[in-house]
Amino acid sequence: MISLSASDRSTSVSETKLEPGVQDATGAVQDSPPVDEAEKSRRKTPKQTPLPGEPPTVSVQDVTIVYRTTFEKVPTFKSAIVRLGRGERAVREVEAVNHVSFDVPRGTSLGIIGANGAGKSTLMRSIAGVLPPTSGRIEVRGKISSLLALGVGFNGLLSGRENVILGGLAAGLSRDQVEERAREVAEFAEIGEFMDLPMRTYSSGMYQRLAFSVSVHMDPDILLIDEALSAGDASFKVKASEKMSELMSSSRAMFLVSHSLGSIEQMCDDCIWMHKGKLMMHDSPERCISAYTKFLKVGEDAFTLDDL
Repeated sequence: MISLSASDRSTSVSETKLEPGVQDATGAVQDSPPVDEAEKSRRKTPKQTPLPGEPPTVSVQDVTIVYRTTFEKVPTFKSAIVRLGRGERAVREVEAVNHVSFDVPRGTSLGIIGANGAGKSTLMRSIAGVLPPTSGRIEVRGKISSLLALGVGFNGLLSGRENVILGGLAAGLSRDQVEERAREVAEFAEIGEFMDLPMRTYSSGMYQRLAFSVSVHMDPDILLIDEALSAGDASFKVKASEKMSELMSSSRAMFLVSHSLGSIEQMCDDCIWMHKGKLMMHDSPERCISAYTKFLKVGEDAFTLDDL
């Protein structure tokens, strides 16, 4: 097992000066309207206190994830003859996550922020068990329900109800439990008669509502949400936020990836900021958001972590 290095949570990775070439984050941050402190305190669910000596619900230990892609170089006439027309194969490696380590204690709601291409979704897929890390170790204690990509796993030829039932059976639920969940999902999603129509007839909004409803009604110990709070219209967003608050009070841990910094600040009690695969900061949502927004305004070349 790879041991974690002890460091202050408000401290970043080893380099204090970021690499040149900041990504264009224009339009990436869509903050929610300001909420007064009393309202934020009322909305936030009190954090559960872990028992003394209790291991973290999720432990990410020095994780690196590398994508390998190949492409064919166009051969010259001479090399084509020499190699009988075979092109030279080149391999390019993309380091999506770079030596990231952090622990998530029981009862924690962790927000993950960063510009597009920061490695947030890749890290979530690895925690969910979909993508194994190239190096490092991820320990998860509990049952995971993930909403990483809306509609993934749905069969467009089957009805919404049939997809919910098949998904429940695949998750190990009994037939009675599955039918009960299907009723709860249909009631929460509010898609009416479309619940019994093929999902290829659904709009993107209906897909989102049903996918979110399925995810939050599987009684997860650990809930992974990747940009799913935008599901549905305004009334459904209110329902989604209330359901998330309810889950936060009973789940062991929740992960929320979002460009809506207002949602992160409102719903999370812990936060990490990632940039180009590196863990830049692990602190309270307020401090991480403040550093991240300052970083976007100043620009990478002029920004160092000493400025925090």
